[in-house]
Amino acid sequence: MTLFDNFFKSAFTVDNVIFGFDEGDLKVLLIQRGEDPFMGKWALPGYFVYPEEDLDSAAYRVLRELTGLNNVYLEQVNSFGKVDRHPFGRVITVAYYSLIKIEDYKLSPASIAQKAKWHAVADVKELGLAFDHDEILKACFQRLKLVVRIRPVGFELLPPRFTLTQLQHLYEAILETDLDKRNFRKKILSMNLLVDLEQTQEGVAHRPARLYQFDKQKYHEFLSEGFSFEVKESKKKGGNQQSGLRA
Repeated sequence: MTLFDNFFKSAFTVDNVIFGFDEGDLKVLLIQRGEDPFMGKWALPGYFVYPEEDLDSAAYRVLRELTGLNNVYLEQVNSFGKVDRHPFGRVITVAYYSLIKIEDYKLSPASIAQKAKWHAVADVKELGLAFDHDEILKACFQRLKLVVRIRPVGFELLPPRFTLTQLQHLYEAILETDLDKRNFRKKILSMNLLVDLEQTQEGVAHRPARLYQFDKQKYHEFLSEGFSFEVKESKKKGGNQQSGLRA
């Protein structure tokens, strides 16, 4: 046994936190595990990295094998390495996250995934995820909250044509707060990020709202250069907190 033998006894995994937005809810994709440890428990789509793989390649492969999702942009968030995070031995995991339109992808669970299902982020805590996946999800959710303030994210989560109400609900779901309608619209429109399609919704029971799409050139400028999109808290009568956006 050499001096370095103990350093080569750790395994590596990758875990993917895939966010989607549907019916006013921010959702995360989970799998139901079909092997021990934590057989039958809900977990993030993750698994071991092969010895010949780099981390990014493993993340894409694992996501594809467990859920059927392919061609998804993944961004590395953080690593998690508590000594006892895996009951079988020392396992270090690297977490990735992504934002996708749920309707653009079809789930096809396989390998160790008995099921693959979208869950509202607000409800996940009640499930008690396997391993330390609650902690990993929380870290990625916090990253998303940071990103929404410095980069536009709706393009990845909203349909091609959307209303200002849908866009506001997306930000409220991510930031976990209510936003003042008038202030939100004033700020978002002043950024010249949206194109008014001069169309309205069809087949709705309420008064049809105007439809917008993102200005692709402006959107990509904001992606590369960033912006400041801060949340300002204010109090209304009755103690309810409302928020406006300060661009």
